[in-house]
Amino acid sequence: MSLNVIYLHGFASSPESSKAIRIAEALRPLDVSTHIPDLNAPSFRDITVTRMIEQVRTVAQGFSPADVVLIGSSLGAFVAVHAAAADARVRGLVLLAPALDFGADENGKIGDVTIADWKAAGACDVFHYAWGRSERLEYALYEDARRYDAFAAALDVPVLVFQGTRDTVVSPEVVRRWCAARPTVTLVELDDDHQLQASIDRICDETSSFVVHTANT
Repeated sequence: MSLNVIYLHGFASSPESSKAIRIAEALRPLDVSTHIPDLNAPSFRDITVTRMIEQVRTVAQGFSPADVVLIGSSLGAFVAVHAAAADARVRGLVLLAPALDFGADENGKIGDVTIADWKAAGACDVFHYAWGRSERLEYALYEDARRYDAFAAALDVPVLVFQGTRDTVVSPEVVRRWCAARPTVTLVELDDDHQLQASIDRICDETSSFVVHTANT
């Protein structure tokens, strides 16, 4: 099988996230090369969507052959959409609870801080779940994210989307609208929350099948 998988973890997560590890383990018997870059590096404080897209491009450039499937979780899925739209090497996408409207709601919050207060201060403290501590985060992340519109992204590759119907972080309705407008997208709705932990076995099984199908087409 001549595919390389890049898994993009979510906001304030890490390459050691339980979903990343479970999916990588599920793909291992398929002889798929799975790469999980640390999107926190080199500095969590200074992360931007543009920087994360460049990280994906850098990893993909090292592949031979250059056929790539991107798997993204939450903010990582938002990054995956835009990375795929800009890179012909990407042959498929798997999106987990995709934050497709990230940067679009100025009335929203980042952690417990309103976007307005974040902008006024220039930076704020957010809890980093993977590291178990509060970390400083520049407003540049939100400002940069506003340059990217997932609803305008041109994608002609197969896309498999998993979305929890009880997700209170990512709106299931936003995900439905994004999927409905794209004939290459398959939406799987799950009785689950944003973390999708109760559905991880099904996600692993269907992701494996998707990767096999993508490799053979």
